[in-house]
Amino acid sequence: MRVGRLLPIGLISAATLAYEVLLIRLFSIIQWHHFAYMMISIALLGFGASGTFIALARRPLVERYPAAFAASAALFGITAVASFACAERLPFNALEIVWNPRQLGWLAAIYALLILPFFFGATCIGLAFSRHPGQTGRVYAFDLVGAGIGALGIVGLLFLVFPSEALRFVAALGFAAAALAATGMPRHRWFATGILGLAAAVITVWLPQSWTAPGPHMSEYKGLRMALEVPNARVVEERSSPLGLLTVVESPTIPFRYAPGLSLANSQEPPAQLAVFTDGDSITAITTYGGDPATVAYIDRTTAALPYRILERPRVLILGAGGGEQVLLALRAGAEIVDAVEVNPQMIDLARNRFADFVGGIFSRPNVHLHLAEARAFAATTGERYELIQMPLLDSFGAAAAGVQSMHENYTYTVEAMRDYLAVLRADGIVAITRWLRMPPRDILKLFATATVALEADGVSQPGRHLVLIRSWNTATLLVAKSPFTGEDIAAIRRFAAENFFDISWAPGISASDVNRYNQLDQEYLYAGALALLGPGRADFIERYKFDIAPATDNRPYFFDFFRWRALPELVTLRTQGGAAMLDWGYLILVTTLGQAAILSAVLILLPLWLRRRALGRAGHRLRFGLYFLALGLAFLFIEIAFIQRFVLFLGHPLYAVAVVLAGFLAFAGLGSAVAARWMAAVGRGSPVRGIALAVVVIAFLAATYLLTLPLIFERLLALPDAAEIAITLLLIAPLAVFMGMPFPLGLGFVGAHSDEFIPWAWAINGSASVLSAILAALLAMHVGFTGVVTIAIILYLLAPALLAGLSDLYDQQGSVPDRSRSRVGPTG
Repeated sequence: MRVGRLLPIGLISAATLAYEVLLIRLFSIIQWHHFAYMMISIALLGFGASGTFIALARRPLVERYPAAFAASAALFGITAVASFACAERLPFNALEIVWNPRQLGWLAAIYALLILPFFFGATCIGLAFSRHPGQTGRVYAFDLVGAGIGALGIVGLLFLVFPSEALRFVAALGFAAAALAATGMPRHRWFATGILGLAAAVITVWLPQSWTAPGPHMSEYKGLRMALEVPNARVVEERSSPLGLLTVVESPTIPFRYAPGLSLANSQEPPAQLAVFTDGDSITAITTYGGDPATVAYIDRTTAALPYRILERPRVLILGAGGGEQVLLALRAGAEIVDAVEVNPQMIDLARNRFADFVGGIFSRPNVHLHLAEARAFAATTGERYELIQMPLLDSFGAAAAGVQSMHENYTYTVEAMRDYLAVLRADGIVAITRWLRMPPRDILKLFATATVALEADGVSQPGRHLVLIRSWNTATLLVAKSPFTGEDIAAIRRFAAENFFDISWAPGISASDVNRYNQLDQEYLYAGALALLGPGRADFIERYKFDIAPATDNRPYFFDFFRWRALPELVTLRTQGGAAMLDWGYLILVTTLGQAAILSAVLILLPLWLRRRALGRAGHRLRFGLYFLALGLAFLFIEIAFIQRFVLFLGHPLYAVAVVLAGFLAFAGLGSAVAARWMAAVGRGSPVRGIALAVVVIAFLAATYLLTLPLIFERLLALPDAAEIAITLLLIAPLAVFMGMPFPLGLGFVGAHSDEFIPWAWAINGSASVLSAILAALLAMHVGFTGVVTIAIILYLLAPALLAGLSDLYDQQGSVPDRSRSRVGPTG
């Protein structure tokens, strides 16, 4: 099979993976990230549906392979645009599912629309496997390498164009694959190629932006939509990258007044502000400043200003510069040096260049240094020492209240992160973290427990002497000190709280009579929680609490996951009284998605099995073949997803981890598929089962080795430049991924030698297992950590060859021409 015939496979695979990543970006803007994840997981069942379709219509499709491939690829290009354009216009609102059952119908309609592009893209790949059963290794190699290029390429493209424009390129890629495939048609091939190539060019250049732009159809519950409802509010700047869509909004009629944690005693009106929304929700403010500190005196009356009452002219590290409000606070307080860290280069460009005059050029001052870096990585590698590390509030209250962050791995608030922050403090230094105040409390108590465990891990015997917690009516700020707070510090804290009507929820020496004075609650939950977390009954308190407030770790970095199953019935009962806002919907959506995917996957797997049961042979063989591919699909994605989540810390941002790790696994697995036949010839002695068994032993050994060594590698190499970290990531992934690419084509060749009818069925199982494993891996990581997920994957890999053991006689005896059967195992040169 010539390389030219394989290129359409690589192109359509690249387009399909690029479309998947792009849809997550688009739906993160329209809805929220976890709903995007739900939709894409279900949509990927199109892979399973394609396998079922091919299994039922295999013969006529294979006989007309070039035309069928070209038609499927062209239909991918059409539906890639049409499905999204229709889905975003449906009146679906994710947060209304709680009280409006009709939203479930609109959600089902979105599923049906989004399945189509994946169905047509996967049909192309499945047809290639069925048309070339003796070339499974090479087909699989082009499929995986193309997917890796697509995943990495779309991320690079999103740095250059808006997501709506990137959708044009993805659709055009589908038409390009169709045009190449059409050259293999026996009749009218050049006419078909020309038409399809012209369609690719037209869709790239001509497609109206209004068809694909997500902005106008954004959820009405997002902050940006609500802000634009204000009379005369307008968008003055918009920047897009894979890190987020930044929208700068001006509201001259009713000015923005964004100051989280502002005291009720404040009498100064904040100056003019511009609101910057990330993906239409998380907000930061760019505040006008003319150089007179008196014009921003109001920020002295926020809970975040507390550490400046204790420290004089501190060296400050701000982890999350945003629009610069905390930089203004530090400058007003007389900070000696301000190092501000921001992960999004476009936010830096807005604050330092585009709106430099608006903010008074504060980021160009000689004592202010703006760094492009991830917060945790910068803190762990900086050689400086600080008196204050300030972690401001940058996410929206709405996102926190809806629990939309619960599935996000976040290495900023883990026990290990807290220890890293404490390590770069000077002897009298303080870490100050501000969070939204949610009732009943979750974030703050989990943060308090995390700080307590981190201090104890650093050898502090009385962590309560190192902690202070104050709250306003809507925020709380936790101070974590390197050294115990002194009596003078406590006196300053008490004065600050009294002046601003803030409540002290914890400080050394505090008593029950000192709390709940100003912003009164029916009881002082934070004080009671702090007492319990500092006492001998901490473990029992955490276990009995209605929400999960156990400290997050680097192995389980889900700080925003507070869900407990036992609290669900009570919260659902209270949903009409505000209980819905207490639920972590991200977790529930993930569980719901798993249930839906499991049901649909079972249908897609069992339907062709039942309809084609005679052609597929004995029931026992069908079961073992099916379990083999199910185990491989689960295990491959378990390791891939666990590594993506683990490398977030090393590469500094989830986006980079997804792009680099996914591309690395797919590309090197493709290489492994290409050399699978040589591996079997070298070590398998002609037996595919033996070759598979030895490959999975290597996989198990490498995966277990990485479990033990990756934390040490990250610790030593975290300070390297981005390019070096990417190169090291690919080098680490390469050997494991190469061997992970072997079991599928070897197994596919094995079952194909028994019956060609098994090939599309195996493709359906692989697609369905990919969906299930993506959801299961996320759920398992939240409960047993990344180590547990990889361990389960190792067990599945080791079990897989055992399912084929004892069936080798089928491989040797099936068919009237034994040599033909043997030629179908793995790639052929």
